[in-house]
Amino acid sequence: MSNQQAVDAFGSVLTAMVTPFTSDGTSIDFDAAAQLANDLVDLGNNGLVINGTTGESPTTADEEKVELLKVIVDAVGSRARIIAGAGNNDTAHTVALAAQAAATGVHGLLIVTPYYNKPPQSGIQAHFEAVANSTELPIMIYDIPGRAGVPIETETILRLADHPRILANKDAKGDVFAATQVMSRTGIAYYSGDDGLNLPLLASGAVGVVSVTGHVVADRHLAMVNAVAQNDIALAREIAYSLVPITEGLMTRAQGAIMVKAALDMLNRAGGGSLRLPLVSATQEQREVLRSDLRAGGLNL
Repeated sequence: MSNQQAVDAFGSVLTAMVTPFTSDGTSIDFDAAAQLANDLVDLGNNGLVINGTTGESPTTADEEKVELLKVIVDAVGSRARIIAGAGNNDTAHTVALAAQAAATGVHGLLIVTPYYNKPPQSGIQAHFEAVANSTELPIMIYDIPGRAGVPIETETILRLADHPRILANKDAKGDVFAATQVMSRTGIAYYSGDDGLNLPLLASGAVGVVSVTGHVVADRHLAMVNAVAQNDIALAREIAYSLVPITEGLMTRAQGAIMVKAALDMLNRAGGGSLRLPLVSATQEQREVLRSDLRAGGLNL
């Protein structure tokens, strides 16, 4: 496989999109979701991840996930790659979610490490391979030990890279050297899954980003990805420095979905509003700090 295959399959600048809800959180606001998706593509995203953790997937029903995918594919599927988050800690359920997602016309799947039950590496490998064998869609695995409780170890990723449909890894392990080890030994494409490490991973060979801050600065992510591709590290560094307050505001003050929805409210954009328990809206104090962060990052509020 080649990095270009992965970019063709998934895009290079993706935002893990929040899921807008009605004011009481009882149902998804599909009109707001379609508007947000259009806004994100207009901002510079050439891919969107739907039903990921930032989309509050732990608290949306399978039926809601399917309907949301249909809405987003219809809204922007001709302008961006739509990647469905379809992973959980039950392999049979993940395979079923993958099939349901594929039927909506999405372009690829994001499959997270099975979380909480802490399977051994052989089980993690078997889980990903079972999903990959069940679909014709390209797959991006998602290595995030901080949430899953276990990493996908380097040797496991190297074995998974041999599967013809496992094209990429969304890396949120926080270990740039481990990523470099894999990229130096195989053709699996890397995407930064940690906004704070976007530049280090891109400079090490990652082909793109799957971002949360991309809700508000995807244009800068695109410029940074392009700068690295053109070996203009000075420009990429300048962009990365400009993003520090944004990343601090959205990713270090509270859970990402909470702060993104607060930011969208401040910017008078679609997609803000309520969250589903156990997530709760940002406090007034958190919003004031976030407002300062966003202004420091160059956003007009």
